[in-house]
Parts: sequence; structure tokens; C-alpha cells
Amino acid sequence: MQYYGPAHTDSDISVVFEEADVIHVGDTWWNGFYPFIDYSTGGGIDGMIRATKRNLTLVTDKTIIIPGHGPVGNKTGLSEYYDMLVAIRSNVSRIKEQGKSLAETIAEKPTAAYDPKWGQFLMTPAIFTKLVYAGV
Repeated sequence: MQYYGPAHTDSDISVVFEEADVIHVGDTWWNGFYPFIDYSTGGGIDGMIRATKRNLTLVTDKTIIIPGHGPVGNKTGLSEYYDMLVAIRSNVSRIKEQGKSLAETIAEKPTAAYDPKWGQFLMTPAIFTKLVYAGV
């Protein structure tokens, strides 16, 4: 078991089963969905990105990755998730740095390129934008 530091919350860990080449990454990965980031318990977008980047260094193309939500996945899916997190963080940060309010940021749809794949579950594009906005 390894502690990430604050990511989804302030107490996220991964569990690696070395002989089986399996890793459980908990709620740091919502496979196929925008994740919930619990700021009330110490989570943050930057921590989610760091945790995902770390997970990518631990896995191979053969590793079975168990997410906190969604189907069992692989390195390709986790890499796509990482790219999405980084891009949306960048988009939201750029808009916020222009002095735009949360409502204006949501209206600019900084998640639009990712919504068909990632925005179809509990964390809608607007909710996820709000979560990212709170952390940048």
C-alpha cells in the first residue's frame, strides 16, 4: 500500500499486487467519468493529477488497473484520463486567470472536448468545471 498525499481526499492510497500485476488506485481514477474531488477532506485537482502521474509510472501495458469507479482498465485508459485532467485544469486555469467568474467559466465550456466520454455520469461537465475551478 502506498499513500499518494492529498488527491481525491487527504487519505488516498493505492494497493499493488506485484505478483498478479494488479493495482487498485481507488478514487484517484474514475474510469470513463469525471471524478469527484472532495475539497472538504483535503482533495484537489493538482493532487489528482500527481496521483495519476505516479500511477502511470507504476504500471505496464499488461497491468490490470482497478479504479474507484467504472470498469477495470489498463495503462492506455489511465493515460487518457491523465491527459483529460491536465487539459481541463489548463483550460479552467486560463479562463480563471482572465478574471472570469465561476458562472462565466462554466459558460465557456472548458470540458467540451471531453464531455462525450467523461461527462456522462454523476460529475456533469458543469460540476467538474466547478471542482477544478475551486482548485486553480
